[in-house]
Amino acid sequence: MPTFTTPDGTTLAYLATGEGPPLVCLPGGPMQASAYLGDLGGLSAHRTLIRLDLRGTGDSAIPGDPASYRCDRQVDDVEALREELGLDRLDVLAHSAGANLAALYTARHRDRVARLALITPSVYAVGIAVTAEDRLSTARLRRDEEWFAPAYAALESLNAGRPAPGAWQAVAPFWFARWDEAAKAVRAAEDQQRNDEAAAVYGSEGAFDPEATRAALAGFAGRVLVLAGEVDVAGPPRALAEYAGLFPEAESVVQEGAAHFPWLDDARRFVAETARFFA
Repeated sequence: MPTFTTPDGTTLAYLATGEGPPLVCLPGGPMQASAYLGDLGGLSAHRTLIRLDLRGTGDSAIPGDPASYRCDRQVDDVEALREELGLDRLDVLAHSAGANLAALYTARHRDRVARLALITPSVYAVGIAVTAEDRLSTARLRRDEEWFAPAYAALESLNAGRPAPGAWQAVAPFWFARWDEAAKAVRAAEDQQRNDEAAAVYGSEGAFDPEATRAALAGFAGRVLVLAGEVDVAGPPRALAEYAGLFPEAESVVQEGAAHFPWLDDARRFVAETARFFA
């Protein structure tokens, strides 16, 4: 994999695959290796995907200073990648927790981002409230699934702040449109691909200043796509429509039947929507 060096001397790796203009892809987790993004359901047929392994994940080096895992500290890593690629402006796609990094990068370097796609994004960086009822009402759309009852009870315990034993594992089916062997394999791989030490620091105190970020994003002139999964309990469509409203020129799209990984849930629809946006 190609590598480059960040301002603090950390060596980061990225993978470039596909055809067409470059599209920088920021993974979620938080702090999960970018391998899980794959070819984003076939989006690589339309764009060259530049999958960045964030510091301490995948093939990127562990930094000397663990505090540099904090999300706002990694903005400089994305800017170093832009310079490495020799691009004046970036098209950026960010998934889940990676959207926090994308938002902070865009807020700090508005003139360096051409278009921004936020895929089932986390909302911490911009301070949008996702209520317990947002999550539970979205979860109830799946009441006919055979796994629903124990998963819903676990979700209720998490939302109440009193997690039942094994609750995080029990709610896993909600992250996917189909809780099949492929989904279970993706879920199992997360534990191997995520840097838990880094994840604990990523959103720690000082990482986010939602008021300042929202003010900066209100001045972003580029086009934005905020894509929600219809049944995604992590980023319910109501909250993500609010996210889209923070930008002057944003589309709020809900992918029917999709959960938190829309390119796995329906690759054809996902690629059609994202390829159209970046065309």
